[in-house]
Amino acid sequence: MNSKSVIRMANQAPGVVLHGYPMAFLVTGEKTRYTSMFDWTIPAGFATGLHIHRVQEETFYVLEGECVWHVGEDIVRATRGTFVFIPPGVPHNITNVSDTPARVLMTVSPPGHEHYFEELAELATHGAPDQDALSALRDRYDTDQLSTLTTRS
Repeated sequence: MNSKSVIRMANQAPGVVLHGYPMAFLVTGEKTRYTSMFDWTIPAGFATGLHIHRVQEETFYVLEGECVWHVGEDIVRATRGTFVFIPPGVPHNITNVSDTPARVLMTVSPPGHEHYFEELAELATHGAPDQDALSALRDRYDTDQLSTLTTRS
């Protein structure tokens, strides 16, 4: 870990492409020991599938678009300015319910989940990832998948 400040100018953050849209890594475990932060563009119709993290906590702040979060027993129709905090152990799903991409700021604590996204992007470079490889990836990164992820065609 580095003790130097991190400043990212617009469109200069490293990251990955998921489902054809960027996920910028604003700060990662390389620079901080407490959290990682991402600027995630979620494709229209994409759903993460219901999942749970045993250790990680996540926050989301909607910058653009409209998503529906299932968080435990709650259903949240999230538009610009909506904030969602998900503690460890709470089942959740995120779906972009609109016909246009949505953008969210996302934090994951502790950091390191950027490696999940890097490996996911690599698995998906040749189409739909192998389910066994995807399951192993989730196991390594504190993600218990309870239902499948989907993307509207």
